[in-house]
Amino acid sequence: MPTNQLRNVLLLACCQAIFIGGQTTIFFIGGLIGYELAPDKAFATLPVTTVILGTACMTIPASLYMGRFGRRTGFLTGSVIGATGAIVCSIAISIASFPFFCFGTFLIGFYNAFCQYYRFAVADAAPKDKSARYVSWVLAGGVVAAFLGPQLALWTRDLIPQHTYLGSYLTILCLIMCVMALISFLRIPSLTAEEKAAESRSIFEIMSSKQFVAAAGCGMIAYAVMSLLMTATPLAMLSCNFIDADAGLVIQWHVIGMFGPSFFTGDLINRFGLFRIMFIGVVVMMAAPLLDLQGIAFGNFLGSLLLVGLGWNFVFIGATTLLTRVHRPSERAKTQAANDFLVFGATAVASFLSGALLHNFGWHVVNLVALPLVAIAGVLILWAIMNDRKEEVLAN
Repeated sequence: MPTNQLRNVLLLACCQAIFIGGQTTIFFIGGLIGYELAPDKAFATLPVTTVILGTACMTIPASLYMGRFGRRTGFLTGSVIGATGAIVCSIAISIASFPFFCFGTFLIGFYNAFCQYYRFAVADAAPKDKSARYVSWVLAGGVVAAFLGPQLALWTRDLIPQHTYLGSYLTILCLIMCVMALISFLRIPSLTAEEKAAESRSIFEIMSSKQFVAAAGCGMIAYAVMSLLMTATPLAMLSCNFIDADAGLVIQWHVIGMFGPSFFTGDLINRFGLFRIMFIGVVVMMAAPLLDLQGIAFGNFLGSLLLVGLGWNFVFIGATTLLTRVHRPSERAKTQAANDFLVFGATAVASFLSGALLHNFGWHVVNLVALPLVAIAGVLILWAIMNDRKEEVLAN
């Protein structure tokens, strides 16, 4: 691997680790803080939803902004917005304001939108035959987050005794500052004049392609189902008389499942094929809600979130790799923007429904909703496989 590519992969992997560590902290405690501050407990997960909603709203502007000014400038700009959001959240906790807290998490969602492009940034500079491997290596940085995120929330929850979890958000502010320092060393080449001048299809033409439908559809479902179950799990566990340390351990293993396989997912894709690995991911994700439906013991919660994390890894890395095959260099920004807008729009809806379903109908219904969604992803992958084979036959 050339030195500049190695540096970019290492820097982005470190940024990914810090970002996911902070995000895991927010997802873990967001619902708990929401439960304390919200006047209606059905809206307990709204702070988590506003993070994802902010991500969805900023995905298109973030991609277009980076297409114009470059990845490094974009990532630095996103970090400034994220730092502002962490400050707002800290103030909101200190004054016990639920609306202000949701506004702060919404701003953090803007920051998250920029961070979601770490995986595309490394793919942009990678040879096509190595894109899956590089994407998976960057996402592997999230393994650190498995140990950093939940533990960070627990270690810092009483850092300021008068306000539980205020110290956690001040720590998130410090993490974002670390990301800014690392990003300053990033060097991602911009598009050449020839690439910028190349013919570019309309976004509607790109989105109507079969590969885009499969990539975006699977990415949407993988992230939505993961968010649906992960957001509700801590609240469900507390309602079953588990303590927050138990919920933190479950979230920790969930994040290990999400990012641990990334060390070899790219190689598996190259060896066994993209769609095959994605379909295995769907099967694993399907097992998660089925396990939850068997009981409410600690092992059910732990095993389910571990499985949904593993399945998410295979499906999401596969979907990201597939998307890199959809666009030309001149179409990169708008294609990635459209994809992530759809992915995080669906995730925001799932996150909000998570709290409402849990509060009004119970834990079993949350899992029953997840099952048909995962099945749709399986159908999309089978459809993509059939189309891929049909194109091979026509080519011959």
